[in-house]
Amino acid sequence: MSGIARKGIHYLQRLNASNVSTAMLEKGQNRVIEASLTLIRERAKLKGELVRALGGAIACPSLLGVPLGHNSSFLQGPAFAPPRIREAIWCGSTNSSTEEGKVLDDPRVLTDVGDVPVQEIRDCGVDDDRLMNVISESVKLVMEEAPLRPLVLGGDHSISYPVVRAVSEKLGGPVDILHLDAHPDIYHCFEGNKYSHASSFARIMEGGYARRLLQVGIRSITTEGREQGNKFGVEQYEMRTFSRDREYLENLKLGEGVKGVYVSIDVDCLDPAFAPGVSHIEPGGLSFRDVLNILHNLQGDIVAADVVEFNPQRDTVDGMTAMVAAKLVRELTAKIAK
Repeated sequence: MSGIARKGIHYLQRLNASNVSTAMLEKGQNRVIEASLTLIRERAKLKGELVRALGGAIACPSLLGVPLGHNSSFLQGPAFAPPRIREAIWCGSTNSSTEEGKVLDDPRVLTDVGDVPVQEIRDCGVDDDRLMNVISESVKLVMEEAPLRPLVLGGDHSISYPVVRAVSEKLGGPVDILHLDAHPDIYHCFEGNKYSHASSFARIMEGGYARRLLQVGIRSITTEGREQGNKFGVEQYEMRTFSRDREYLENLKLGEGVKGVYVSIDVDCLDPAFAPGVSHIEPGGLSFRDVLNILHNLQGDIVAADVVEFNPQRDTVDGMTAMVAAKLVRELTAKIAK
């Protein structure tokens, strides 16, 4: 448990010991939650108005940071990732063009509505049920401002559940999900935590928020992971057979007959030679070009996406993994924007 999380819990315990009423505490928590949502709402409204005034955009990715790390089963550094990814996107070491020629300096191509204040909300004693609802509502607020589409910066992988839930609910039906990861993250309830980053896709599939779930890059999977995959009809592509599966995975066509495509990229899908700054280092992964080939060739309307599990506290090679995460965001931006 992080120091910030302990601070929030201890603060709540002190209030309880002081006989502060539950009603008073909940009223204060509600004010903090509403203030947090108001900030996201107004920023999304402003950015949406700007994009619409400029004209010509059908879909505009909008960064939304979710700095949450406490549902990680190992290290909690991903909570510090969103600002580091933004810094790397705009650091000036490269130009603002993506490989497919989209220019990030154009606000119709990429905008930003800031971060959900996760730690500030938790510091008020708000539990994960309500926190997940705040994340979902924040995503919906972005989607209300067409043509904005959420491009979410994690954070650990637990954030994908409330984000996908919001996208599916807002669009009125399931999506197809392309999930790149070393792990399937589909335990029923890892270590007793239903919101564990290792259980996010179990919650998604239980909720009926995805029609198809394709998991690519898998190389650390247990018997439960395979059983859960079979239970939910998940298409799991393990690295041990990647050479055989490559042609299919580099020519995916998703989203037909549903509300679109959601892409979730856990940075540890990459071999640690390319991205050492992750909590769970798992050798034998995808190359960066493998991932880009899959993304660039994907046919489908990407309605939202996330990049998760970058851990700045393990990024010891001159910000190398921050630049990798930033490039993933840049190329996802190009794929979404139109």
